[in-house]
Amino acid sequence: MKTTIKSQPHDSAFYHALTRKMVIIMVLVSFTPLLLISGLILEQYNRSYREKVHAHLGELVEKHCQNIDGFLTEHLNLLRFLVNSHPFEQFRDETFLEIKLAQLQLQFHGVFEDLGVVDDQGVQIDYAGPFKLMQANYKNADWFKKAIISPYFISDVFLGLRALPHFIIAVRQEYKGRVWILRATVDFRAFNTLVENLRIGETGFAFILNKAEEFQTKPPLGFFTEKDHYALFLNDTATEKQRVKIFEKKNAAGKENLYVGAFLKNGDWLLIYQQNTADAYRDLNHARKVALLIILIGGIVIITTAIWIARRMVARIASADREKNMMNKQVIETGKLAAIGELAAGIAHEINNPVAIMMEKAGWIQDLLEEEDLKDCQNLTEFQNSLEEIRNQARRCKVITHKLLSFARKTDSRPQPVQLNDLLEEVVGLSEQRAKYAGVSFHKKFFANLSTIEASPTEMQQVFLNLINNALDAMDNKGGSIEISTRQHKDHVTVAVADTGPGMPAANLEKIFQPFFTTKPVGKGTGLGLAICYGIIKKIGGHIEVESEIGKGTTFYLHFPVEKTVQPENIQQIQGE
Repeated sequence: MKTTIKSQPHDSAFYHALTRKMVIIMVLVSFTPLLLISGLILEQYNRSYREKVHAHLGELVEKHCQNIDGFLTEHLNLLRFLVNSHPFEQFRDETFLEIKLAQLQLQFHGVFEDLGVVDDQGVQIDYAGPFKLMQANYKNADWFKKAIISPYFISDVFLGLRALPHFIIAVRQEYKGRVWILRATVDFRAFNTLVENLRIGETGFAFILNKAEEFQTKPPLGFFTEKDHYALFLNDTATEKQRVKIFEKKNAAGKENLYVGAFLKNGDWLLIYQQNTADAYRDLNHARKVALLIILIGGIVIITTAIWIARRMVARIASADREKNMMNKQVIETGKLAAIGELAAGIAHEINNPVAIMMEKAGWIQDLLEEEDLKDCQNLTEFQNSLEEIRNQARRCKVITHKLLSFARKTDSRPQPVQLNDLLEEVVGLSEQRAKYAGVSFHKKFFANLSTIEASPTEMQQVFLNLINNALDAMDNKGGSIEISTRQHKDHVTVAVADTGPGMPAANLEKIFQPFFTTKPVGKGTGLGLAICYGIIKKIGGHIEVESEIGKGTTFYLHFPVEKTVQPENIQQIQGE
């Protein structure tokens, strides 16, 4: 079965695309509930605020209608009381009328402009006021035609004989079978002020229309009539029943206005309040702008945070990918080492056989030389020296193959008693050939009777080989020496590996045990050797220290715990080269 392992793409384009996708997902996940909740809240607030404004304006308009109706009713009732409390003969007295007019003007601040008595033919037979209207004939006046058939009457605003806007309050009465009317003119300015007081904001104002869509109050300057809009009130009979009607509609200029209307004077007049919606909903629009600003700021914060988090996460993913690649390389290297170990074991076996034959044949030749009478042979000494050299080299090959087999076979990572002196002898023996080519010499200072430690021999070999190989790499064929020493302490043993290499700066000493940190050129180091050493020593309860000085070299101290102690007087130091 063939297994294909696909490598992950680690180029910048892949990580940029991954960052964009993560940012888009986080922004969508964050923005969606934010916009939904904000939209729902704004919609509810918008509806609630509009209802509040409508209710407020409706109540205001209704209250003004009541005030205006009260104004008209009060002055009408005052005139009725005046008619009912005095006989007709007194109203024919001009002085009486002037006195009553003065009393009314004083009491009501000049609201009544004049008083007049009109007979059933429309002729004003008595008059008190600032105008010369004695004997004025109102027979054809619209107000007279309606007042003569009604017990009391309030006219629309008109210009009349005085050519000024005013309206009439009239009370009909009978005297000796004939009808006569007491009429009073109401000051238009006082009445108009009642309506003008209804102003809200910058564009809100009110005015009154009659059924013929004629203004009963003075409209503001620059005002354009919108009869189509007002007809919605006048033609809607339901408006009279519901008292107040509110709607919004665009005017001729394209601006949307708010209209509030209510009937007064028994449905003859219509009070309309008009205001631009932007002005009426100013606080609402301000709240919208603030909300949009908050959402915008929140959006910027969300996007910024999403970008920052995405970059951090992608950076970690990229770092994990790099570590994974390094680990994959380490696995491959480990596999190579395993294969090399197996190959070394095989080669060692294959070499052992010819070496054994060489040793056997050399012995046999030595026996032949001893049996034959070759004392007089001139080359006997050379033969013997050559045979001895053959045996020495064969023994050397046997020692090398024995060490290779020993190193290749020790793969058990389970802890067991380990004699560090013996293990270091093996490791040094394996490294001697490389050290010889690099011009590096070994100096060994081992303590006799060194306590054993509980550790995996294979892992210990890996630790010491890493340290020795690092020292050889540091000296880089420039020559030098490596000193390996062991020391016994009360509760631990110490192994020191010191080289005469270039040393390391203090800044690097804090990082050398971190995974993937290396000072070697690209392709020569993975940065895992010392990290693995640190992990192995930490696992068995020991610790590792390092001292280094630029230009003088580096020393690693490995401290291993022991269970049994050796008394100082029983410790003997042995030194070898």
